[in-house]
Amino acid sequence: MSLDHYVTLGRSGLRVSPFCLGAMTFGEDWGWGSRVGEAEAILTRFLEQGGNFVDTANAYTKGHSEKILGDYVRQRSLRRDELVIATKFFANLFPPDPNAGGANRKSVMAACDESLRRLQTDYIDLYWMHLWDQFTPIDETLRALDDLVTSGKVRYIGFSDTPAWKVAQAQVIAGFRGWVPLVALQIEYSLLERTVEGELVPMARELGLGVTPWSPLRGGVLTGKYTRQNMKDVEPGRGERVKSYFTEQTFVILDALERIAADLNATPAAVALAWVQGRPGVDSTIIGARTLDQLEANLAGLMVQLDEAQVGVLDEVSTPTHSFPTSFLEMAPTVMHAGATVNGVPSEPWPMAPASDKERY
Repeated sequence: MSLDHYVTLGRSGLRVSPFCLGAMTFGEDWGWGSRVGEAEAILTRFLEQGGNFVDTANAYTKGHSEKILGDYVRQRSLRRDELVIATKFFANLFPPDPNAGGANRKSVMAACDESLRRLQTDYIDLYWMHLWDQFTPIDETLRALDDLVTSGKVRYIGFSDTPAWKVAQAQVIAGFRGWVPLVALQIEYSLLERTVEGELVPMARELGLGVTPWSPLRGGVLTGKYTRQNMKDVEPGRGERVKSYFTEQTFVILDALERIAADLNATPAAVALAWVQGRPGVDSTIIGARTLDQLEANLAGLMVQLDEAQVGVLDEVSTPTHSFPTSFLEMAPTVMHAGATVNGVPSEPWPMAPASDKERY
């Protein structure tokens, strides 16, 4: 698969590249990240390869990420409509103003105007709610977003890092009231974070939301650069959060990635990205890159084709523990079919089922 093998995002007609370029690393304002020149080189290479989907946020590098992207498009006189630019609202960039963050109507409208100014554009293709605002009624947020779409400032909307029940509630409310629906869901998803398969991914597939995973390499842990031997000595750029992933389970997964990567003449990172992009419900995976070499290494994930056995190995070593009622629902085929084969899928007889007609009441 190539970067210009475009897919439609969720239940919409918006066509995006199978990898989305995450711009959280654009700028050094957080103490790590890409210098402006490096960020521009990364953007150039991504666009040259056919990528059209770029994801940022008002909070990324204190707004500098949006500014770098806006400057790049303007200075090169790119045709704005060729790009699918996504950004997010929620973070407060003007403390201590209590209304400068969150998802209330006042904040959403102001944040959109600020992002448009930094991006130097008339519209945002995909506007994400970065996190769930527990203090604002969801219908207030949805109505504000619907007004932004109606006004032409926003084309599509989506939610990031929000509980499945709240996303479902929002989608139902939008449909009932005739407001613009959500088209995408942005969530952390990787071989080290699969609990989203319990509720979030099935919900997204049912409600027509395209899944765009972030941190598919879990902060670089799945690249293979961290090992059992060096884990006590390294100091990741993103600090203790990354070091907290150094568990035996992580290294079991890395061992499997190394073996499969060797068989395919690929890198562990490329294999991990191919696994994520191949998951049910995933439309476009968000890849980050601080350097041009990292971008090239990540783009190689599109060239990796995993066979059924290889996917099975990775699934087995990374099997998550889901919360209730996921494990209970696994009994459903047995209870429903009780030994019959339905749609080609066999089931075992349910132990609690009556053994004969005489034992039925």
